[in-house]
Amino acid sequence: MKRRDAVLLFVLAALWGASFLFVRIAVPVLGPFPLVAARVLLGGSILLVYATLIHQLPDWRSNWLRYALIGLFNNAIPFTLIAAAQLHLTASYAALLNATTPLFSAVIAAIWIKERLTTVKISGLVLGMIGVAIVVGWEPDALDSTRVVSIALMLGATLSYGIAAVYGKVAFKKGQPIATATGQLLSSTVLMLPLALLNPPQHPIQPVTVAAVVGLALLSTSIAYIIYFHLIGSSGPTIAASVTLLIPFFSSLWGAIFLSEQLQTNEVLGFLVILVGLCLVTGLWKQLWPKRQPLGA
Repeated sequence: MKRRDAVLLFVLAALWGASFLFVRIAVPVLGPFPLVAARVLLGGSILLVYATLIHQLPDWRSNWLRYALIGLFNNAIPFTLIAAAQLHLTASYAALLNATTPLFSAVIAAIWIKERLTTVKISGLVLGMIGVAIVVGWEPDALDSTRVVSIALMLGATLSYGIAAVYGKVAFKKGQPIATATGQLLSSTVLMLPLALLNPPQHPIQPVTVAAVVGLALLSTSIAYIIYFHLIGSSGPTIAASVTLLIPFFSSLWGAIFLSEQLQTNEVLGFLVILVGLCLVTGLWKQLWPKRQPLGA
């Protein structure tokens, strides 16, 4: 992995980690539907300009339905569920649950495209589920109905991301990445705008809310997508996907700095267990502990 790509990986994790901060700031004011509509509209518009400059515009005639489907499962549904969940969950807590996305992707890939579940992957999935249980169930008495629903919404979002990841492998094997990202964001804009208009914000919009929306759309969506697809092309999908392991750290950091959030012991312990599970499921453990070549080989 090139040094430049290693730096970009941490930049990407910082940007996607910040998305939970931006959502936590903006969603109580705007509500989930207007916030997500603003995110995909602004983010898609910025990517459209970039795609025009690099000549990677979406092929609407051939792929409009594919863009609509991946936009639904990779943007509209998970963005909305995460925003709704963060009305009652901290940014760091939401990011910890979001880290389970690769676990869902592995299960869906095994069911949908018959991707083999090895013993190592199954062990990783079990560890991931144990980690989630530790994060959410350390103190069962603290789990009121609102918190349980919020946790379910977050897990629903990661399930949707998992569906999108596998669908993307099937539907966009030869597609241009920036064109696909632009197409899905603009398609999800079409899906979200009617919902936003039917559910307008109920509170006065302050400058900090506007700044959070701009940061969410520009930094955590448009620029993050550009960096992500660069990493896929330069260092491969496994390295790019490993950003999931770093996002909770940055989300917790931004939450502590800007929102005075604090991680609980069970959240840290649960995430460490999830982290080990993710390394096993994604195959990252092979790169962390490569087999040594025998002497003289």
